[in-house]
Amino acid sequence: MQIGMTAGAYTPDLSVFEKELQTLKEIGFTCIDYQGFINTKTELFSLNDEQFDAYVLAQKRILEKVGMRAYQVHGPWQWPAKDDTEEGRAERFEKMAKSIRGTALLGSDRMVIHNLMPQKRIDTDPAAVKELNAMFLTRLCEVAKQYAVTICLENMPFACQCLARPRQTLEFVKSLGLENLRVCLDTGHAEVVGTTPADAVRLIGKDSLYALHVHDTDGLRDRHWIIGDGIIDWEDFGTALYEIGFDGCFSIESVIDATLPKAEKRSQLTRLYTAASKIIGT
Repeated sequence: MQIGMTAGAYTPDLSVFEKELQTLKEIGFTCIDYQGFINTKTELFSLNDEQFDAYVLAQKRILEKVGMRAYQVHGPWQWPAKDDTEEGRAERFEKMAKSIRGTALLGSDRMVIHNLMPQKRIDTDPAAVKELNAMFLTRLCEVAKQYAVTICLENMPFACQCLARPRQTLEFVKSLGLENLRVCLDTGHAEVVGTTPADAVRLIGKDSLYALHVHDTDGLRDRHWIIGDGIIDWEDFGTALYEIGFDGCFSIESVIDATLPKAEKRSQLTRLYTAASKIIGT
């Protein structure tokens, strides 16, 4: 099992990306969860297709130079969501479709996304929320199929939502029956809504579990803490991954304070890598 880390926030200075990758490589990471498409307000999404592709391909060359790969890609999202209107959903679809092409250009075959969150309907009309998501995901998977990309729907940390819990996410994905739609398990999100990550792994199973977002929490809020700083039972999580035969990337999504001195950030990354190695028994 590979060990990966989030990396690649958008910046026109590609040397920043290369230095980030070099640090991760030196510590032992072999792949990344590419984050460059998350923020839809960056200059990247104002580029035309040719400029967009050139930027992404330049990053692919840097990955190859350093000896890393983009195992998975995080698709666009914004908070608060703008999913209540047709215009908002259309904008999101356009940027997700562009990011699917970017995912393929980076050499990855899976993109993690959040479900549509129409705030005005979440508490009052779960059936409508599911219907909107079904239509959106069906169209999105048609685009993704052209690029041989699998869409990985992530469980959310909002207990009020009808697609938040791992079981709800899994059942919804299976109900659509789309060949390139699977599940991304977010460990912190699962714990916050009352499902241990280990139980979620066993529930989802190898066939549906296509991506991981691994981080810790206090069980109260979505913290994105370093592994070991919260309440998650990591030994059981590792056991569950072994039991189902998970052979993908142990992809870490803990947040490290960008304002920390360089040496301290490297120390925290090293701590994360060591913790991950222990969990998966490498």
